[in-house]
Amino acid sequence: MTVKILVVDDEPDLESLVRQRFRKQVRDKVYAFAFAQNGAEAIKQIENDPETELVLTDINMPVMDGLTLLIKLLELNPIIQPVVVSAYSDMKNIRTAMNRGAFDFLTKPIDFEDFEITITNASNQLRRLKEADQNRDQLASVQRELTVARSIQQSMLPHGFAPFAGSAALDVAATMLPARNVGGDFYDYFQLDADRFGFVIGDVSGKGVPAALFMAMSRTVLKAVALRGQPPGECLREVNAFLCGENHAELFVTVFYGILNFRTGQFQHSNGGHNPPYVLTAGGELIALDAEMSGTVLGMLEDADYPTCQTQLLAGDALFLYTDGVTEATDPQGKMFGVERLEGFLQQSKAHSADDLVQGDLTAVQQFAAGAAQSDDITAVAVRYLGGPP
Repeated sequence: MTVKILVVDDEPDLESLVRQRFRKQVRDKVYAFAFAQNGAEAIKQIENDPETELVLTDINMPVMDGLTLLIKLLELNPIIQPVVVSAYSDMKNIRTAMNRGAFDFLTKPIDFEDFEITITNASNQLRRLKEADQNRDQLASVQRELTVARSIQQSMLPHGFAPFAGSAALDVAATMLPARNVGGDFYDYFQLDADRFGFVIGDVSGKGVPAALFMAMSRTVLKAVALRGQPPGECLREVNAFLCGENHAELFVTVFYGILNFRTGQFQHSNGGHNPPYVLTAGGELIALDAEMSGTVLGMLEDADYPTCQTQLLAGDALFLYTDGVTEATDPQGKMFGVERLEGFLQQSKAHSADDLVQGDLTAVQQFAAGAAQSDDITAVAVRYLGGPP
């Protein structure tokens, strides 16, 4: 790639000396030289050829001197690399020039070997600056795309609880706070039929875009299968078989899926390697659900089995589901929030609404973290059973 160099000097012999010295590089299109007699002419040259990249300028010139030209160059194109030329004894002006953005300086009479080394160094610096600009542009573009991806991912999750026949028996809330622009956690809830309500929480292994794509696929497939109304264990078996067949990235996902009959309080559920949810009973107990009955994660073993378990909920009982971003959140000293703190929060919040449980948990984690960087997605779902319709 040809480097375009503008030489600004009122000495008439300099142009012929430069052309003679660099004739091979000009012929090979390594360098292309242009010449101006003073700063004003140089400005016009650059305006006519904005691809000018290096400017070699004398300091003492008529019409517009080199120090003034340096200021103008910053206004025209900050990426241009200026090199100033002056007498060795003129150190005060040389220092001023360096303070105004000159990349380097040469002293008169010009040593053309030094001249060539300086041009090479300035060209290398220019290349690095251009690469840095390109990298910044690429990063900005990626950031814009990730922002859009975050918006799309968030829009995939339900926001608010749309009323339906029998929904007065339920109080539902959920939140997902990704650690990065996009995350691997997800949740969902939906009406299955006139009597049943399904809800799910999941956590994909890994971080960033690959986890987010696997999250989108897992959520979509799970909901499509779940809406057929089959028991949770059968649903997870079918989803697992699909994910194993399409899992070229070798990711996996932990999933808890439950179906609540909101007329009777019967709760069917199956756990695919996920953190056991809690039941907050109306009588004051805190119970972890069937940790010993958990199946393996989804996406790893095609013939894995997922048992369906049953729990009877009474009016006032609540379910709390979460991902390990809650318990593994750390404070500035690296200490984890942990299961004990989560259980302590839940025991103090038994009579709270679903939204209070979710938002209170998020607040408790953030207060504990005390500004420490979030290392994992944080997701929580709360479902309070208010009792079947009369």
